Parts: sequence; C-alpha cells; structure tokens
Amino acid sequence: MKNTSIIPKAPVSRILFKAGAKRVSQPATDAFAEVLSEFAEDIARRSVQIARHSGRKTVKERDIKLAAK
Repeated sequence: MKNTSIIPKAPVSRILFKAGAKRVSQPATDAFAEVLSEFAEDIARRSVQIARHSGRKTVKERDIKLAAK
C-alpha cells in the first residue's frame, strides 16, 4: 500500500491504543492513517462545496459538521 497519509503516525497509533489495542503493527498504523486521511479529505471537499453553495469562500464549523453527517 502506498503511504499517502498526511496524518502523523504517532497520533494514529494512540487512537488505536485508546480503542483497546495491546499491540499495533506498523502496516496496521499505516493503513489506518491512510483510511483516516481519505475520510478527512472527503469531508474537507464536501465542506468546501457547502461553503461555496452558501456563497462563501470561508469554510465554517457548521460546514464541516454538516459534511460529516
């Protein structure tokens, strides 16, 4: 898997440990970071579309919350 994640690996590992993992492999951390990045980019794109549809250039908190639904 090509690692194109822009999310640092340490916080990704912490999320997995907080979820109850005792050990996490490097490939699992990389895969989870990639999935999180793709999810975040999708929400970001939808947030921008919502802001533009509202006639704004600035993405606001409400745009992100609406895009995440």
